[in-house]
Amino acid sequence: MLELSLERTLTAWMIAGSRVTGLLMIAPFLGSAGVPARIKVGIAFLLTIFLVPLVPPPSSALPAPSIALVMLGEFAIGFLVGFTLQLFFEAAQLAGQVCGVQMGYALASVLNPDNQADSAVLSTFYELIVLLLFIQLSVPHWLLRGLARSFEYLPPGHLSLTWPAISALTEFAGGMWVAGVQIAAPVLVATLFADIALGFLGKASPQLPVLFVGLSIKSLLGLALLGGAVAFWPRFFDARFERAVEASERILKLAH
Repeated sequence: MLELSLERTLTAWMIAGSRVTGLLMIAPFLGSAGVPARIKVGIAFLLTIFLVPLVPPPSSALPAPSIALVMLGEFAIGFLVGFTLQLFFEAAQLAGQVCGVQMGYALASVLNPDNQADSAVLSTFYELIVLLLFIQLSVPHWLLRGLARSFEYLPPGHLSLTWPAISALTEFAGGMWVAGVQIAAPVLVATLFADIALGFLGKASPQLPVLFVGLSIKSLLGLALLGGAVAFWPRFFDARFERAVEASERILKLAH
């Protein structure tokens, strides 16, 4: 009896640890490449301690192949919870890339602290602003509460790839492009009108150095609009982060 109890306890730890590991693999801030591996291991261990009491104990001992399959499903659940939020960071990077091309910063790159790779300077700038909003709005707490609630509506071993879940995930991922265009819209529209105006000006007066002046004008115009648009980002991303957490719960419920 004692051996069976120990085996069930160990299985519960493995289940909770798998969901936490999946979350830390992809989740913004917590899963950043800039966070040392030993820190991630410590965070995973602490979160597992808190989540183990929420894991329903298995009714009977599971064979090794079944345990491996369950662990894979639990990892996928945690990964999905973090993936929905990561999509909005990718949307910010996309918006920064588009705006950088329009403003003349396409060739300027810096080391992105999140993934430790060279990225366009505006993409990194956008992503860092979103990361600050992510922390300020206490979204990591939402993320952890969502992971804890997932044990209520999706018990261990019940994950299945249903078509409604796949369709909902694909639809939500497609919204990343819409969010990216919305973030880049002020700068994109302003620089587009600036290009049109400079084109007419160059046609009317060919002797003017439109190519040299235009780059500076678009850069200053884009930075001015970016400074104004950032003031509306907390409200914008607050709604998007909330939608991401709700979407992850909806997808997991459809995957039951």
